[in-house]
Amino acid sequence: MTAGNDVVPPLPPSAPRVRPNPFTRWLGRAILRLGGWHVAGSLPDLPKLVLIAAPHSSNWDGVWGFAAKLALGFEVRVLGKAQLFWWPLGPVLRRLGVIPIDRSSPQGTVGQAVAMIRASERIWYALAPEGTRKPVERWKSGFWKIAHEAQVPILPAYFHYPERRIGIGPLFHTSGDMAADIAALRAWYAPWMGKHRGTV
Repeated sequence: MTAGNDVVPPLPPSAPRVRPNPFTRWLGRAILRLGGWHVAGSLPDLPKLVLIAAPHSSNWDGVWGFAAKLALGFEVRVLGKAQLFWWPLGPVLRRLGVIPIDRSSPQGTVGQAVAMIRASERIWYALAPEGTRKPVERWKSGFWKIAHEAQVPILPAYFHYPERRIGIGPLFHTSGDMAADIAALRAWYAPWMGKHRGTV
């Protein structure tokens, strides 16, 4: 549930957060209100997790998701191509929580993400399991491998366009059976509808 008449729930103490900025919090809430969107559910009081968001079918997902991030005041980390970090875009991306990935690293993307989570006191690492805005038959498995190897839970979030709702689901702990876990998560996402297609 949202807090009172607000469009976002409260941020728990252990969640990674950005430096307090009343203007950006107000801006995020204003964007959500103008679009008719709200955030439903409760954020977990945990310092580390992997956050996934689906269904991802439109660039508008980024607009509403970023507005929710501003409104809530929490910090998320994502990995981006190192080639994007040129001046002046690089400092902006870092400020938004994007960390350059070294594609030549023997660790690979999963290994670098796992190392980043293990080395951090507080980090919510975010990614889209579909890996694209186009309909897919299978999700990419990177998010599961990162959560399992880093030994952190997965927090599923969804975009439900018919009700203009960004929802926060229950924590999901990996079992060791990747195929079964991903199937269970996709089944949980089944009711939620993206902007340009049906469920995931």
